[in-house]
Amino acid sequence: MSGKEPFPIFGIREFKEQQQSEEDLVYQELHGARIIEKPHKHDFFFFLLFEKGSGVHSIDFIDYQVRPHQLHLLFPDQVHSWRLGKNTSGFQLMISRPVFETFSDALRFSFFLYQHHPVLDLPEPVFKKLLYEFRSIKEELEQAPVQSEIVTLRTRLIAQLASREAERKFEDFEVYHTRPVLLKYQSLVDLHFKEQKSVTFYAGQLHITANYLNILCKRHFHVPATFLIQNRVILEAKRLMQVSEKSVKEIAYELGFSDLAYFSNFFKSKTGFAPRVFREQL
Repeated sequence: MSGKEPFPIFGIREFKEQQQSEEDLVYQELHGARIIEKPHKHDFFFFLLFEKGSGVHSIDFIDYQVRPHQLHLLFPDQVHSWRLGKNTSGFQLMISRPVFETFSDALRFSFFLYQHHPVLDLPEPVFKKLLYEFRSIKEELEQAPVQSEIVTLRTRLIAQLASREAERKFEDFEVYHTRPVLLKYQSLVDLHFKEQKSVTFYAGQLHITANYLNILCKRHFHVPATFLIQNRVILEAKRLMQVSEKSVKEIAYELGFSDLAYFSNFFKSKTGFAPRVFREQL
């Protein structure tokens, strides 16, 4: 964990148990009440499958109710905490960035889409398929030597099943399928939101007019194109203010604002709170 980072960041080795020989993928089980009060983020990806459960899992400032037969996805840089009830029974796979990159194409859409929908309620047959794969990975990790190819193939299948369920459940996945320019727009925003806050810039990258991009966003998302840029800026501002050692001025500068007063007014207009008030409430 680095003192220079604005959040506590935990690496995968901190969760590695003695009997597991595979450093790039860690399997763990959760049984009973668990509390993580201090929000933090990881430098790895993980799948969390709940067989039973109650409580709340907070991911990027949104509280998700924990229920049986759910799959939770968490990406590096997302901030999370949880309060899990005593009846909780779950299984999690922690996957290093290098390993995740070998099968990340199994998630058919851009990562930010799954970050917007990190919790999937699963039908019974899909839950059973995923549970089988989780347990099979556990058994493989207990072998000596571990066959990394088998673990990767099973993890890839988990990603494919998650992708298919997300596509079935969430309408915006269909929008991105039929309007790929909007998927490209969201991906560009995720890359450039700190430096570029003008719809005109993104429209130019997409080789369309700003007016047409705005029409598409209003038609399919019911918000203007600028909302998606501003929403991404606000999310990052919240992340940086949560247990961050950086001053509000430093955060504003990092997000591309040269004027602290302008940033403060912008933040308050979108959240209802001045930055310092928001930080005091955390």
